[in-house]
Amino acid sequence: MYALCDVSAMYASCEKVFDPSIRKKPVVVLTNNDGCICATCPVARKMGIGKSFVPYFTVKNELAAAGAVVRSSNYELYADLSQRLMDTCARFAPDHHVYSIDECFLYFGSYVPDIGWEAHARDIRRTVWKEVRLPIGVGIGPTPTLAKAANHASKRIAGFNGVAVIDNEAVRRRVLKQMSVRDIWGIGRRLARRLNEMGIESAWQLAQSKPALMRKHFSILVESTVHELNGIPKLSWDDVRAPKQQIYSTRSFGARVTDKSVLRQALLSHVGIAASKLRRQQGLASTLQVFASNSPHDGEPFYRKSFTYQFLTPTSDTTVIAHAVSGLVDGLYKSGVHFYKCGVGLIEIVDASQYQADLFSTSNDNPSLMQCMDSINARYGRNTVHIAGQGITPQYAMKRAFLSPQYTTRFEGLPKIRCC
Repeated sequence: MYALCDVSAMYASCEKVFDPSIRKKPVVVLTNNDGCICATCPVARKMGIGKSFVPYFTVKNELAAAGAVVRSSNYELYADLSQRLMDTCARFAPDHHVYSIDECFLYFGSYVPDIGWEAHARDIRRTVWKEVRLPIGVGIGPTPTLAKAANHASKRIAGFNGVAVIDNEAVRRRVLKQMSVRDIWGIGRRLARRLNEMGIESAWQLAQSKPALMRKHFSILVESTVHELNGIPKLSWDDVRAPKQQIYSTRSFGARVTDKSVLRQALLSHVGIAASKLRRQQGLASTLQVFASNSPHDGEPFYRKSFTYQFLTPTSDTTVIAHAVSGLVDGLYKSGVHFYKCGVGLIEIVDASQYQADLFSTSNDNPSLMQCMDSINARYGRNTVHIAGQGITPQYAMKRAFLSPQYTTRFEGLPKIRCC
């Protein structure tokens, strides 16, 4: 059996952990530079406020009138609470896999809890709430896809109340009939639209389809999904998440940038982020893209410039990529432009273990240095060690006007308790 543990409204829920005064209030969390709403708590959803990805300035007055609590994204806090969540869930199964910042799979193998699956799931949920103070849904099923479906039911289908176990035909039928095909793990929006055109609207209808026909019309992944919906394990939890073919790091500035050296520092900061992600998936990038632009809403002529650079040898070395970016900054920069955003993209990614090196092209990568840098940053936090070109005190830092304290990672953010 598999279990999928997923936090309800992760970012908004994290904001409530160390601030009991807002636990019953509507809370919304904003994206980088406080641009758009990226997360809302259940209280806000019930009130019909704070829809995701709506620009904050367009609903600022509405949120204030409703008494909503607004927070900037506190990534340090979310990452630390995520790790605590994963460590807690891992105690309940022989094997576990972190799938994203707010969800993880548990694999039980031949293990069967003495108290039964539903009681075990409730124990997981209760322990996470007690020790981490995050509300989670727990779904258990005989395949990863059915565990995902059970998790969906635990939060969105009446009668389950945070826990769902698909361990018999009656429950499987009940859940899949009430589940849209677009909510199935691995079925994206475009694929769901094509399935809808074939008359397949629900997860149950997809489960009743012929696997070979699904493979013919779509892919082996959809064929495997049909088997999984019928309780036949075909996928591992990594199968639906293939290595990325493109990795981008982009962000708007907290304040407009007009200085070329500051623009260069920002671009090199993006290099550090993108290259780290590339190494994490053991990839090599063959091509680099860089861009910078102003805002079309600033009342000045719109300016956007981008360049593509081809590496002689695919690379994942931050210093090699940074050197290439530095050579492109002069072409990106234009005097008088108030830059609003810039970014770096690593594309045409190949698997490092499968790459056949060119006999006549020498790689300038330094894997030992990169491994050392990644290890230090993994232990002490991102950018503990970075290339000097990023600068010491960034002048391009994003705006976070509603940032809550980093309660668990900074001494000055430690919660204070006053006894009266």
